[in-house]
Amino acid sequence: MTIRDWPAADRPREKLLSSGGSGLSDSELLAVLLGTGTAGKSAVELARELIGGFGGLSPLMLACRVGATPAKGLGPARRARLLAAMELARRSLLEGLREADALSSPADVKAFLRLSLQGRDRECFVVLFLDAQHRVIVQEELFAGTLTQTPVYPREIARRALEHNAAAVILAHNHPSGVAEPSRADEQLTQTVRQTLATVDVKVLDHVVVGSAGAVSFAERGLL
Repeated sequence: MTIRDWPAADRPREKLLSSGGSGLSDSELLAVLLGTGTAGKSAVELARELIGGFGGLSPLMLACRVGATPAKGLGPARRARLLAAMELARRSLLEGLREADALSSPADVKAFLRLSLQGRDRECFVVLFLDAQHRVIVQEELFAGTLTQTPVYPREIARRALEHNAAAVILAHNHPSGVAEPSRADEQLTQTVRQTLATVDVKVLDHVVVGSAGAVSFAERGLL
């Protein structure tokens, strides 16, 4: 039986439009994005199989990244839909951070940075430049490195902060190993950047480390 044969109240798309997404399971929401199933499987069954096969939504979405090895059940069209959904979510979060105090929505900051950095195969260092009201002026990926390290130049961050007339920054980088726990080198770098930016009256509000399963905030850990 295809989804078209289901009662209207049970069809994921109709449920989403009538009641919103909160009442749908992960498989049902993914089915809406997939659009169709495969031979002998409905979109919901395919979605359930994909989530189970990849071990959750997060690893499934990472498997859709640009440059990732094609995965069974995720052809170009389906990958494109999922990538578009992730990019729209990232842009929506950035839009909100440009309009409101970033410190008032730390969860949104971490969600945005996870969408920006998660799944990269090398370390990347990103800076959010903020105005005096802590609204995001611009996001810039300033440095990129290898699997285990990235060269970061605090004076370059200070120069870009002055060019953007920024009052504060939020630093972020990813750990391709998947573990979001900050290293001792991360802590030392953060203090060096803080000291350098203090000379131009720019504050470091946070440093977020992104891993495969989450993100760790220095501010929340009391490391700043």
